[in-house]
Amino acid sequence: MEPLVSVCIPAYNNAGYIKETIDSILNQTYQNIELIVVDDNSKDNTYEVVSSIPDKRVKAYRNEKNLGMSGNWNRCLELVSGEFVKLICADDLIEKDAIEKETRALIENPTAVLAESDSKLVDMQGKQHGTYKRYHKSGLVNGKKVARSGLRSQNYFGAPLANMIRKSALDKVGGFDTDFVYILDYDFYMRIASLGDIFVIHEPLNGFRIRNDSNTGQVMGGGKEKAYIAEHRMLLEKHKEELGLSGFAVWQSMMARRLRSFLISVYLKIFAK
Repeated sequence: MEPLVSVCIPAYNNAGYIKETIDSILNQTYQNIELIVVDDNSKDNTYEVVSSIPDKRVKAYRNEKNLGMSGNWNRCLELVSGEFVKLICADDLIEKDAIEKETRALIENPTAVLAESDSKLVDMQGKQHGTYKRYHKSGLVNGKKVARSGLRSQNYFGAPLANMIRKSALDKVGGFDTDFVYILDYDFYMRIASLGDIFVIHEPLNGFRIRNDSNTGQVMGGGKEKAYIAEHRMLLEKHKEELGLSGFAVWQSMMARRLRSFLISVYLKIFAK
């Protein structure tokens, strides 16, 4: 029996494109999945769109009141029952064999608590505008090593859709930290990775949507860069002891974050719609 994979979609006002995201999940080569969609009290008909999909693997929920991003993401995780868990935002896409390859990586490598793959950066018309690469090595890598290295250069864990985790690791870390507003996923996957190894798959198995009105777009292109950088310092303070970060490493990470934030804002102005 193939292990059950719980795929979560936290949704809010996503009626226009959530069906495409769901189709990319239901049409996977790996079929033993449950798809948990939690609508965060949308103002549009997101819940109705999801509820109308005739597939018994789809489980649609609607919050009675809006919980916000961290609250809704945690609500999704509370509902999972699979051995492996994958969270996908309601406008993103995954390749047909993404779940199969990430599941196989975790099955064949019991010390891995997380499997991840490269991401294609695509606009709302599906046109690709680059690739987001993970840690430079392939295969099994120490999770803390990847987390430390990423703080000096880039967030190797990237968007949630690039990662699959073990439910047992989720039980240990306890979900997303609600003290974070913008980089709660970075903190979450760093905590997961620090529990063991990660398995890096250098294939673009997912498509991250670039939009001005997404969380990333609003932060990097909407004048919230200072708040984002302040949260990055929070992240460093939270993890510096566990990861053995020196004062110089903290400074280096802050400089790298400022540079990358500027470059991302320029990228979004060119390609995001």
